[in-house]
Amino acid sequence: MKVSVVVPLYNEAENVEQLYRELLHVAEHEPRIAEMIFVDDGSGDTTFDRLKAFCERDPRVTLIRLRRNFGQTAAMSAGFDAAEGDTIVCMDGDLQNDPADIPKLLDELDEGHDVVSGWRKHRKDSWLTRRVPSWFANKLIGKITGVRLHDYGCSLKAYRREVLDGIQLYGEMHRFIPSLASWMGVNVSELVVNHRPRVAGKSKYGLSRILRVILDLINVKFLVSYSTRPIQVFGKIGILAFLLGVLFGAVTIPMKYYMNYDITGNPFFMLGVLFVLVSVQFVCIGLLGEINIRTYYELQQKPTYVVRDTFRGGRGETDAPAPDRRER
Repeated sequence: MKVSVVVPLYNEAENVEQLYRELLHVAEHEPRIAEMIFVDDGSGDTTFDRLKAFCERDPRVTLIRLRRNFGQTAAMSAGFDAAEGDTIVCMDGDLQNDPADIPKLLDELDEGHDVVSGWRKHRKDSWLTRRVPSWFANKLIGKITGVRLHDYGCSLKAYRREVLDGIQLYGEMHRFIPSLASWMGVNVSELVVNHRPRVAGKSKYGLSRILRVILDLINVKFLVSYSTRPIQVFGKIGILAFLLGVLFGAVTIPMKYYMNYDITGNPFFMLGVLFVLVSVQFVCIGLLGEINIRTYYELQQKPTYVVRDTFRGGRGETDAPAPDRRER
């Protein structure tokens, strides 16, 4: 097993030295780890300079520098594209994930699982602003997607390469990879991992991300259940709207002929017309979705990031083009 460790970082200059030392210690005792990929997500501090020093002296280190801050999901996607291993482990760069847990994740994969997700059972975060919202989010995500995990938000996960192939990540979708891959029939396992308090730097997470996660969850539900058949969801809404339109229209008939009500301005008649028009629109949206889905699967996919520099074991390639992201 050739393992690539992917670590996205953003303004973590105070943590990268210790992070590298801990990863190096694990790699020295875990021969399966072949490379460490650090993705600098447009940091404004000295994170990149410190990472570059590691890259210049260690051939196992790959450093990717994005042109600006694209977000954690895009940074992970850049690392996944650059990884050469048949197994990929991803983790946060703030030292709250413990690199010493990586061998345990790999051993769990060896048991026949395709995805192993870390579970921060004893979190060292704020109870009100982090742990309670996370508990509700995990319950909601598990209920909607059908893939029940205790800790979707834990970045420490291990994947077989084929699970990540063909998955395009947007927004905050990195936390939903097990759900996105569920259509493949993957075997997902969960493992309790060590979680440490943040001792340096500033957290990039907050309550402001809740809305984005909810919107991405709606997107994931659509992708998992209807990505190849959008007419099924939009068509059902269209049919329901049409039936409601017919019902409201039917109500106006006895009102006109038996109760002598004027149809002009009649709210039931107006609602009937409105629902019929809405039904036509939803059916048309479903048909357009079917066309777009076929286009999506047939055309070349584009990456969600722009790479500024790529450094592999001391060799720098300036202004390297973005990796070609095709479904494999």
